[in-house]
Amino acid sequence: MSLNSQQLRQKFLDYQQKNNHTVVPSRSLVPENDPTTLFTTAGMQWMLPYLLGQESPMGTRVANSQKCLRADDIDEIGDNRHSTFFEMLGNWSFGDYFRKEQLTWVFHFLVDEVGLDPQRLYVTAFRGSEEYDIPQDTEAIKIWQKLFAEYDIDAQVVENPAEQGMVENGRIFLYTWENWWSRAGKPDNMPVGEPGGPDSEIFYDYGAERKDHQHSEFKDQVCHLNCDCGRFLEIGNNVFMQFKKTATGFEPLAKKNIDFGGGLERVLAAAHDEQDIFKTDLFWPVIEKIQEQTQTQYQEKTATHFRIITDHVKAAVMLITDGVEPGNKDRSYLVRRFLRRAIRHGKKIGAQPGLLSSLVSPVIEIYKDHYPELTKKKDFIQQTIDQESERFEQTIEKGLKEFAKATAKTKKLTGELAFILYQTYGFPLEMSIEEAKEQKVKIAKDLQQEFEQAEKKHIAKSRSGAAQKFSGGLANKGEVTTQYHTATHLINAALRQVLGSEAEQRGSNITDKRLRFDFAYGEALTDKQIQQVEDLVNEWIKQDLPVKKEMMEKQAALDSGAVAVFVERYPDQVFVYSICDGDREISKELCGGPHVDATGEIGQIEIFKEKSAGAGVRRVYARKVK
Repeated sequence: MSLNSQQLRQKFLDYQQKNNHTVVPSRSLVPENDPTTLFTTAGMQWMLPYLLGQESPMGTRVANSQKCLRADDIDEIGDNRHSTFFEMLGNWSFGDYFRKEQLTWVFHFLVDEVGLDPQRLYVTAFRGSEEYDIPQDTEAIKIWQKLFAEYDIDAQVVENPAEQGMVENGRIFLYTWENWWSRAGKPDNMPVGEPGGPDSEIFYDYGAERKDHQHSEFKDQVCHLNCDCGRFLEIGNNVFMQFKKTATGFEPLAKKNIDFGGGLERVLAAAHDEQDIFKTDLFWPVIEKIQEQTQTQYQEKTATHFRIITDHVKAAVMLITDGVEPGNKDRSYLVRRFLRRAIRHGKKIGAQPGLLSSLVSPVIEIYKDHYPELTKKKDFIQQTIDQESERFEQTIEKGLKEFAKATAKTKKLTGELAFILYQTYGFPLEMSIEEAKEQKVKIAKDLQQEFEQAEKKHIAKSRSGAAQKFSGGLANKGEVTTQYHTATHLINAALRQVLGSEAEQRGSNITDKRLRFDFAYGEALTDKQIQQVEDLVNEWIKQDLPVKKEMMEKQAALDSGAVAVFVERYPDQVFVYSICDGDREISKELCGGPHVDATGEIGQIEIFKEKSAGAGVRRVYARKVK
């Protein structure tokens, strides 16, 4: 019998533990203290400090199943293999094992543990670059050939896949920058000091007879691993992080690292030989509920609507669970967009109000064993989704009124107007077109093109703003952000001293311009309380107190009085940072760093803003005094 999702996830974690990896829990979809990105987009995201050389409290071998969200994929949702929310099965080596161990383990896991037919597996490797004097990854090629030979498979190398296609016995396909990993992408974009290296991807073959020829552009194209015909599905990527960018090229890293990521949804689909990931148990219970509620069947002509609704509701449930509620800015806007897009597609298959909240239960049922916090927050999630759904119904009414007002004089629907209605009131383009036809309003000949141009201008402006907003932060390990990181520990301690121990941390966010700290408290702080907190912090900074770092067992650290937000996300071995004034302990926290060596390095700070951050949660902003 094929594995279900829970069995597959646990089998991966057990397999990695058997190979001496420390299995750690998934982190939040909201990156802690990392303003460079809105969401956790990959399992390696919070491992980055250790990949860059910082000592890991978890040891040199780590594995987990990390929940991830990629909002950039939102427009690709609707096909049979993409989802915005997904889980990444991952394992890492921080200067420990390298290619031979990694490729051997992942191959035998997929074949011996998951049960994939090795005849259906194909791989890629780095072709090499003369321009940057980076050699071909011959080591990976030889390892793969030996592994396939164990199953009597002659694994020949395909040098130019896009030209040669699927040659006889071709098993290892060489690409250049498709098989190179760095945070900045290709070498031209990599800053000096940036780590990177070749990678080797693993693909599952659904068979030539199942190639997607529904779209004419694939009919006459050469088929290979990185084409888009639908025959092959990437199920894992092994990154060999071994180089560092220099002013003139690349040099080897002092320690070579491994970063593996495999999509749980895709590996599961391969295990079932199923091209449609939405037909696996990670999605199907939700689709069944939609069928029941709408009296519409999941089939070719309706599949896109079902997939969008299922994916978007799941993403919204997971984000709300991690503290992101629908709103008009940044992460909150994405939750709103997910829900409103799901409602729009629900209407296309006959959904009635209340559909989305009815899908919360099947989503939670899928994940409740691995993410028990979902069950605890079920009522809140449903309430939040219901409220947002009601707002959107009202928004549609507002959109209709604005449409009538805007077209009363011009009697014409332009692409620019349609986009304004969409962007400002959430009024979908197709609804504008339907209303124009009904009201006998002329529709611009190039409506779609004008709409897309307006959208592109908006996206470019938004990205520019986001790039500026999230340009700083801990990811660049700058001196100022490191100072702010330690300052959050002092603010945490000062708040608890002034307000009481119930003022527990609820989150934080750091840029190179300021720090933000959220804490539990039922009312606004008085000016006197804010001043008391600020004075305490600056007094501790003035005293230039040492910041002590030690590695401890998590439970022992908690028993010793160390505090932490989201305790369950920390591994069994943790770093504990203590700040003491002689024998008096001011602060003791579980943390991943980085931190200053002494508080005097921070410099004087000021709390310049205090506000509500939700029911029972307050937020303070602080910055260095210039």
